[in-house]
Amino acid sequence: MKPTDIAAPDYFHKVVDCQWACPAHTPVPEYIRLIAQGRYSDAYMINWKSNVFPGILGRTCDRPCEPACRRGRVEENPVAICRLKRVAADFKDDIRQRLPKPGPKNGKRVALVGGGPASLTVARDLAPLGYHCTVFDADPEAGGMMRTQIPKFRLPNSVIDEETGYILNLGVEFKGGHRIDSMKALLAEKYDAIFVGSGAPRGRELDIPGRKEAASNIHIGIEWLANVSFGHVDKIGKRVIVLGGGNTAMDCCRTARRLGGEKVTVVVRSGFDEMKASPWEKEDAIHEDIPILNYMVPVAFRHVAGKLIGVTFQHVKAEYDAKGRRNLVPSGDPDQTIPCDDVLVAVGQENAFPWIEQDCGIEFDKWHMPKVDPKTFASTNPKVFFGGDAAFGPKNIIWAVAHGHDAALSIHKMLSGEAIDERPLPEVQISSQKMGIHEWSYDNDISPDKRYKVPHRDKVVALKDIRAEVELGYDVKLALGEAHRCLNCDVQTVFSTSLCIECDACADICPMDCITFTDNGEESDLRQRLKAPSLHPDQDLYVSSDLKTGRVMVKDEDVCLHCGLCAERCPTGAWDMQKYFIEMTHAGSTCPTKSRSAA
Repeated sequence: MKPTDIAAPDYFHKVVDCQWACPAHTPVPEYIRLIAQGRYSDAYMINWKSNVFPGILGRTCDRPCEPACRRGRVEENPVAICRLKRVAADFKDDIRQRLPKPGPKNGKRVALVGGGPASLTVARDLAPLGYHCTVFDADPEAGGMMRTQIPKFRLPNSVIDEETGYILNLGVEFKGGHRIDSMKALLAEKYDAIFVGSGAPRGRELDIPGRKEAASNIHIGIEWLANVSFGHVDKIGKRVIVLGGGNTAMDCCRTARRLGGEKVTVVVRSGFDEMKASPWEKEDAIHEDIPILNYMVPVAFRHVAGKLIGVTFQHVKAEYDAKGRRNLVPSGDPDQTIPCDDVLVAVGQENAFPWIEQDCGIEFDKWHMPKVDPKTFASTNPKVFFGGDAAFGPKNIIWAVAHGHDAALSIHKMLSGEAIDERPLPEVQISSQKMGIHEWSYDNDISPDKRYKVPHRDKVVALKDIRAEVELGYDVKLALGEAHRCLNCDVQTVFSTSLCIECDACADICPMDCITFTDNGEESDLRQRLKAPSLHPDQDLYVSSDLKTGRVMVKDEDVCLHCGLCAERCPTGAWDMQKYFIEMTHAGSTCPTKSRSAA
């Protein structure tokens, strides 16, 4: 194998699995260390630059970072990264003076359709650069689906108001209660750029017998949640069936419990493990005494003179073809009718663009989705960009934020006369953490603690108040304990070939046997000759240049704990612990587009 080029920006970034997995590439270990030091405002600002909504995401994020967390490779549970993000938001000081100030106007006007996370991220990036950003939303307040579709017992309005306010106070014009009904009319207003972040606003229908006859008691989940959010709905029948297995279904069933649903049942066509809902969402529903029935497909709504009395289900089972594709087929068991007073349909969401005329230069694909460049987020109309659910279908808040950053960069480059497909490199810093012979600037002890549970409000109390937040968040003591579970994966072991005397002391002391001195060879061969088996071939090997004996040092990045023992034991200083900090390029960054050394 060739020596590893650690100067390549992506190499060590990929080693920081949590940050690599986050769509917005939030510097996770950095802000967790700051939390451990009690520097909550600093931790918040690092989050705010990357993911824009630390308090919101600290309660609602889908947490793609946590399955990637290396802590999950040495024990069952990863670090509670998401809930630590909330800690930064809960315990920060007043950070308004640390936010960007509205810049002098540059004469460029940008329209943003939809007041959700994608549009607000674009505004957050462009407003400080002098762009006049106008956000249009049909709802009276900003936030989009964060405000309308996430129940208040998960995400209080006060948190949404605070974090959307940080953006609107950058000089952003918000036109609430202003629905955009025509793209042609918007284009005629001569905006320099238009960003569409209107989400996936339409819930999927379920067209089975009885749907029209019993329509008064059959509700589309996302619309029903919005009506609850705005106070238009405040009660539901005692017996409720929720159809669907995603997070919206979990929000629906838990909301129904708080509005009078005494017997709320979730029914899903797939298996429990295949449900799209996050594991913790399912756990919360079950904790609130909501059963989840699987492998049942609704076939008819039962009614008497238009009054809903129940839903009939067909039992199915999963069968797999030769290519491993799953098909649901009848199990042979008799159909089952479950009595109910109301049904909430949460079987998916769809995009709807009836307001975009066919002759305004925006092309759509066969699925009626706009043709959007996945790198620049540009449509086929050079002035119009898409992001969030409106670009590629329903996903989640953190993906919408990542789209917003990239779209804002494209808009800024376009309006600056630059090619939007040339993306600047991220800002990279790497610095030694050595403070003394055996002293580092961070706590490198590996905590043996198991994951700390987040305190919850008493169930009886929580179910009586639809606005009472269920998760109470970590206090300072719990946050410190959880922060110490982080393995500091951004503090890298950096090896200097010229200083190595091949004493093998580092290999002897390594608690994970991840360092091997051996003859070089092809990667597949080399992975078989490591001291510890290489279980994740997608994780890189760190390979040195030739040593004096002709051998090479090979470190398996997969199992390294970043404990620093190799650097402490090395008699010549061939090993060093260096913090690798990477910030993704946003609009206004001055990073060069050509490759450069990260070291």
